[in-house]
Amino acid sequence: MKIEYFPETDSLYIDLAGRPGTDTVEIGDGMVLDIDAGGHPVGIDIDQASKHLDLARLDLKRIPFDVQQVAE
Repeated sequence: MKIEYFPETDSLYIDLAGRPGTDTVEIGDGMVLDIDAGGHPVGIDIDQASKHLDLARLDLKRIPFDVQQVAE
């Protein structure tokens, strides 16, 4: 998963799967879910992110950073 902020457009993209989407579904005001051909979510795009989110704060909890540990 990758989270990327684009200041020139004030948009935040959360790449969930590392593969391209084939369709989009608007899930809220300025929030779009990218889905693949099988209907699985692959990303979330948030327009005007600074108006929807506190971009100064990123709180990651219980995220497994050791991929080897997750695979076991």
